[in-house]
Amino acid sequence: MAKTYEPIATTTLGSAAASYTFSSIPATYTDLIIVASIKADSTTIATPALRFNGDTTSNYSATWIYGSGSSAASSRTGSATSLYTGDYIAGVESTNFATFITEIFNYANTTTFKTVISRNNQVNSADGETGATVGQWRKTPEAITTILYTSTNGANYAAGSTFTLYGIKAA
Repeated sequence: MAKTYEPIATTTLGSAAASYTFSSIPATYTDLIIVASIKADSTTIATPALRFNGDTTSNYSATWIYGSGSSAASSRTGSATSLYTGDYIAGVESTNFATFITEIFNYANTTTFKTVISRNNQVNSADGETGATVGQWRKTPEAITTILYTSTNGANYAAGSTFTLYGIKAA
């Protein structure tokens, strides 16, 4: 089988941090995947989100669904200042980390907006929870060279949280 996923960068937080940045992303892949195993460092709930190339203007939109064993919901946001990647993650009251897998399509293309699909799981309650998000970065098309993994409410990610960026080669 051909090797199509190549690790570009990975880190494990040694102490709590408000965000993590992948920078100097090469334009040699077709798509990107971020795998994050994260939780908040306090009782403040963190809501993971992405920002591309330092863009903090209202160029992001997302639609998401999520559910547990007892309930389900959906929502959307348009003209946001970051791209929401999934439902919140619990903090220190949980010993479990949530997993977020986020795909960024055509990230190096300079003629189209960028589309993102993210899936996540929560195992911090009796019900647990899973979710999926589809989003778009609608800035004037440019290649993505920097990704800030942050939280929409400013909560810190706990020590031990990991962030890995993979490049996908053309088949």
